Amino acid sequence: MPLTPLDIHNKEFGRRLRGYDEDQVNEFLDQIIKDYEAMIRENKELQNQVAATQDKLGHFSNIEETLSKTIIVAQEAADELRGNAKKEAQLIVKEAEKNADRIINDALSKSRKVALEVEELKKQATIYRARFRALIETQMELLTQDGWESLDSREPRGIEA
Repeated sequence: MPLTPLDIHNKEFGRRLRGYDEDQVNEFLDQIIKDYEAMIRENKELQNQVAATQDKLGHFSNIEETLSKTIIVAQEAADELRGNAKKEAQLIVKEAEKNADRIINDALSKSRKVALEVEELKKQATIYRARFRALIETQMELLTQDGWESLDSREPRGIEA
């Protein structure tokens, strides 16, 4: 068990013949008591500083742990957000591709329909031209027949010249 300043102060030495000077021993013991008390105070202060430092270290360790957890949560949230954005982008692209395919198919269908209509109109125009040509040819034949000339030589009735 360590000595206390009180133990040093109360220490009694036995007397012998031709012993040490009692005043010098007492002065030396007083000096030791002062130094020992100073060392005890310094030791207490250092223990208090160590305790305060350990408290701060514990506080900063808690902050570090909290920050680490926060960073991990933020990273996970960012990864999740990135994944969701990627999925959403893929869905948008798929939807756009479906719409593009639908538009292209509609356009191709309309194009085929118009092409069929054009072909039908060409056929009808050809038939119309053939009929019109036949009509004109028939009319030309009628005009070139001899019966028209006899009508020209006769004077119309009721008209006087």
